[in-house]
Amino acid sequence: MLNLKDKVVIITGAAGGLGKAFALAFANEGAKVAVCDKNIKGATETAQEIGKDAIAIEVDVANEASTKAMAHVVADKFEKIDVLVNNAAIYATIQRKPFYEISEEEWDLVLNVNLKGVWMVSKAVFPFMKAANAGKIINISSATVMSGSPQWSHYVASKGGVIGFTRSMAKEVGDFNINVNAIAPGFTLTDASLSLIENAQKYGVDRGAIKRSSSAEDIVGTALYLASSASDFVTGQTIVVDGGKQFI
Repeated sequence: MLNLKDKVVIITGAAGGLGKAFALAFANEGAKVAVCDKNIKGATETAQEIGKDAIAIEVDVANEASTKAMAHVVADKFEKIDVLVNNAAIYATIQRKPFYEISEEEWDLVLNVNLKGVWMVSKAVFPFMKAANAGKIINISSATVMSGSPQWSHYVASKGGVIGFTRSMAKEVGDFNINVNAIAPGFTLTDASLSLIENAQKYGVDRGAIKRSSSAEDIVGTALYLASSASDFVTGQTIVVDGGKQFI
């Protein structure tokens, strides 16, 4: 049903955490994976774990020349680009504080990577998808947009922007048979999350319809669906994957 064999998938922020889980899941479905990250050591390790159908590419998602070079490397290697997962984001290093204590430098850094980066990578990949008259773009937002997570306004604003950009881009590229959707994960037990919050295993569990913590593996199924032909008539949407916390 998924039929992802030999699809060429770019995943940004894939050196570890959720991005690595995406990379491994797509590879397990037979896809060829470009593991892209500013952390080339981690990206290389992820690609080596996958094997011959993966390549590691160093990329700065907020830099136009870097993103264009990444797209060309993937297209030259695999001769096409079928799927883009915009996962790269600043998260683990963010200091939680009120909006009026956030410096201009910190605000700009978070918005540059988390929002501008999604635009920049999509812009770099689009010509290849347009030429093929086909493509799937999956942008990773966050359920914090729905909850309005306090003392994290730059992160929440950046991820809210991802949802808005997803909806707008979907309408611009539909004529080229390109689908654009977003996933908004709830709090997920990655290494980054575990470093941010004490008692992370129990964080928010009692607020969910499904009362357990979320792992990266809980998120990847939605990405696989959005990358597959099963979602060909789905575009401009945001799917919240948080165990039902947002409607409780």
